[in-house]
Amino acid sequence: MNTRPKLAARAEHEKRTGKKPRGRPPEPPTGGVQEKDQINLTDDDSRIMKVPGGGFDQSYNAQAAVATGSLLIVANEVTQAANDKKQLVPMIEKIKALPKELGRTKRMLADNGYLSEANVEQCVAAKIEPLISMGRERHHVSWRQRYAAAPKSPPASATPMQKMAHRLKTPAGRKLYALRKQTPEPVFGIIKSAMGFRQFLLRGLANVKGEWNLVTMSWNIKRMFVLQPA
Repeated sequence: MNTRPKLAARAEHEKRTGKKPRGRPPEPPTGGVQEKDQINLTDDDSRIMKVPGGGFDQSYNAQAAVATGSLLIVANEVTQAANDKKQLVPMIEKIKALPKELGRTKRMLADNGYLSEANVEQCVAAKIEPLISMGRERHHVSWRQRYAAAPKSPPASATPMQKMAHRLKTPAGRKLYALRKQTPEPVFGIIKSAMGFRQFLLRGLANVKGEWNLVTMSWNIKRMFVLQPA
């Protein structure tokens, strides 16, 4: 942790008011393991992550790329990263490695957790149209916003991020991005509620990856049975 900004703020406060700030000044970090440091004795490959509803838990970050038409999982991964910023590029590489007979991915829909310049540029380099949310999506928008006309096209010199931001504001872009809510969300919901998989039972990153492979494979088998003609 960088303590310099806090020390500078305390010094500025003392200079401005003539009074010393309350509390102990922040101490610089020390290297190595301390006596009071804790480790996870159950699974030291897991990491502390935020959980829905508040709080933290020892967790893994399970990823899945879902096809909008069939709801089949076409790629999956498990990482130790607490956020999704660096998870899009590896997923693109997995999708590109799929057999050509399965078709080519035309666009990538992702929520704001995946937004970064690098991710947008990687999608463009892979000839995939990115539609990644630029911010937190409102559940209810006014009718004026819902039926607003498309904004003017960006200049030719616009960056990939600026071009994507424009697409998301057009009626066609909003309609396409809306598919995200009805694509991965039901899949994860059914896996948790109907299939009963709410936590990993194995320990260790390699074992957890294998477990997630089995879960996503089970979902695909279940889904293909539903998709087959009556």
